Amino acid sequence: MSNDLSRTETLSLSALSIACLAVLANTFQGNGEPLVASLAFSGIAFSFTYSLIRWLAQTFINAGLKGRDMSKLRKPELPETMGAVCAVVYLLTLITFIPFPFYQDIVAATSGGASYLSALLSLQSVVILGIADDLFDIRWRHKLFIPAFAAIPMLVVYFVDYGVTNVVVPVQLEPYLGAALIDLGWIYYAYMACVAIFCPNSINILAGINGIEVSQSIVIAVLLLLNDLLSLYAAPASPSPHPATDPHLFSIYLLLPFIGVSTALWWHNCYPARVFVGDTYCYFAGMVFAIVGILGHFSKTLLLTFIPQILNFLYSSPQLFRVIPCPRHRLPHFNSRTGLLEPSMTEWQHPPGRIVTGALKLLAGLPVPLVAIRENDEGAITQSSNLTLLNLWLVWFGPMKEDRLAVGITGAQMAVGIMGLFVRHKLALLVFRQDNRR
Repeated sequence: MSNDLSRTETLSLSALSIACLAVLANTFQGNGEPLVASLAFSGIAFSFTYSLIRWLAQTFINAGLKGRDMSKLRKPELPETMGAVCAVVYLLTLITFIPFPFYQDIVAATSGGASYLSALLSLQSVVILGIADDLFDIRWRHKLFIPAFAAIPMLVVYFVDYGVTNVVVPVQLEPYLGAALIDLGWIYYAYMACVAIFCPNSINILAGINGIEVSQSIVIAVLLLLNDLLSLYAAPASPSPHPATDPHLFSIYLLLPFIGVSTALWWHNCYPARVFVGDTYCYFAGMVFAIVGILGHFSKTLLLTFIPQILNFLYSSPQLFRVIPCPRHRLPHFNSRTGLLEPSMTEWQHPPGRIVTGALKLLAGLPVPLVAIRENDEGAITQSSNLTLLNLWLVWFGPMKEDRLAVGITGAQMAVGIMGLFVRHKLALLVFRQDNRR
């Protein structure tokens, strides 16, 4: 990959940046429309991220931040940790954007921007910890709780500004619980901390092929943006803003520039990848989603867009908790003869116990198999496929090219997410008495 931008890229990025700067200048002359300004900042962030990734790629390689693409015949050496570039541009964009939505709060010296600043602190913390992970390769059992520490500023501001720990009880459970609302107290904060832990790590687990981390993140961001727009559209018109308006606008302010920087990174990370994103991007992306879900007050809707990640975590649990041997890397196996990806297998040094053997053979014998196994002449299991959604997809549909696998998983993410939003916006009143958008 050339470190220099082509003439076409230079002209295109320059034109986009100039157009976005013109939009920002126009907003200054008016009322400083935050949504328009956020969209303009997103275009500028895309241009900067695209350019910096190209310019800094060789610098990262020279610094030793590099890795080999194991799913290619020649196994090229690529710059790694480029998600840090994406994250830094995003943070600088959010900082520069502060005067647009919070100008009145700054003038009046009120605390209207506290949630926004706490989001910045949490994101800065997780980016620093993510870069440390990329540099020092922290063990899973240690880095699992990294996002929880990064989420502390956000949770503190939630406690001070909101402090709401009530949850709405489904209509079907009201006769048994005797109330329409239940105050969970500290349990609600533990739940929010778990969301902050799960979102980054779940993206990190569903990884291993070109473009998949960024693709799933862009899809989730677009789904959450769609949820914000639907919620704003459904809010009733009134002289005073609806309570749901500000949280959803806050979410949009964070999601638009995220989509901008992620699209630039995806351009370089999609098949065939020219850069690797590193763990920094997974932590950064997951924390963005956790922040908009928690401070935007739609954490349950957030989880509806994470259904593939939840299923991947549950499916991976036997390996994550060492019931089944778990190799360091579980990415699909590249067959150099065919050029296709196949399910990677984990080796059993000793035959599994009777219960595990029975469970694996049962799952492998289903009409839609959930695992692939290999047995020796005595019928003992010697190998079983690694338990990730990527490998399961290959078990179902057979060997395929890397780009087809990425498209399939991304398409499934989008389809399941749209179904989740349909449930949220069309079927919620079947379970709850009131929709908080109305």
